[in-house]
Amino acid sequence: MAKGKKKLDSKSFSQQKRHRRQWVTFMRMCRYGVNNFTRNAWLTIAATAIMTITLLVVFVSFASRNVLVDTADQVRDKIDMSVYLVTEAKPDDVNKVVDGIKGLSSVTAVNLETPEQARSKFIEDNKTSADTLEAVTQATNKLPWTISIKIKDINDTKQLQSFVESNPLVKANTDPSHPPSFAGDRRATLQTISRAVDFAQKAGIGASIIFVAISTLIIFNTIRMAIFNRREEIQMMKLIGAERSFIRGPFVVEAIVYGFFAAIIASAMGYSLLFFAAPGLLSYGINLQPTLDLFTYFAGFVLLAMILIGALIGIVSSLMATRRYLKL
Repeated sequence: MAKGKKKLDSKSFSQQKRHRRQWVTFMRMCRYGVNNFTRNAWLTIAATAIMTITLLVVFVSFASRNVLVDTADQVRDKIDMSVYLVTEAKPDDVNKVVDGIKGLSSVTAVNLETPEQARSKFIEDNKTSADTLEAVTQATNKLPWTISIKIKDINDTKQLQSFVESNPLVKANTDPSHPPSFAGDRRATLQTISRAVDFAQKAGIGASIIFVAISTLIIFNTIRMAIFNRREEIQMMKLIGAERSFIRGPFVVEAIVYGFFAAIIASAMGYSLLFFAAPGLLSYGINLQPTLDLFTYFAGFVLLAMILIGALIGIVSSLMATRRYLKL
């Protein structure tokens, strides 16, 4: 029993000793990696600058996509369809049409405006124009009944269009001078914004991929030059039996440090750009506020994500370089 306990204590002690040795080795690799980061100032600045640009492109691409999507959603919420019925249409028939439209699964909201309400609204909207106001006041004809409709998908009006074309009450009371409006120019505007969102998303992804590739190549060459400059030191480490991880580790740490500092700089630049451009973009009706709130509230997570992306780029490029040029 005593022998078994002594054996367990010896095994536990060996494990603790091994773990302590691994921890000391890890700390040494980190220290050597940080020291390597400061050895060649010009290479360090070049590598960090390229990675900063890469991460800034990623930041701007993500922010731009959010802004464009929010703006498109805002425009979509403001767009509605309009069905116009003749002024002489009976209120009961109009209400039946409204109830039928409300029953469509693609419709989210319906608003009815009487001819009198439409006339009052038109006068209110044009009260600053004396000529228009006088013409409307003297005119005897009334404006049509206006049914404003909001649907789930602005690009899918098939159900509403089918109802308007097949419903007998709508066909009998449609105002010939005001055909149903299925978004018209407004729909074209929304489609243009949707295309801009898709283009910006694809362009952002493309630019990010290009800069990630460039950054990886720069880090790869930086690590390669560091290996070349320290070839004698590395050869000596091999001769005395240093483990692969110990030889490779400092180069990986060095590349991670590039990503760490680049992420901090890129995040600072990205936030500065975002807040600097906010007043101008908001003045043009760009829906930037949700993106500002998102990036402000989750600033810590954004910075962490940027650091992780930078570290990943550094790890991949350094592993490629060490595997190729250290023959490990």
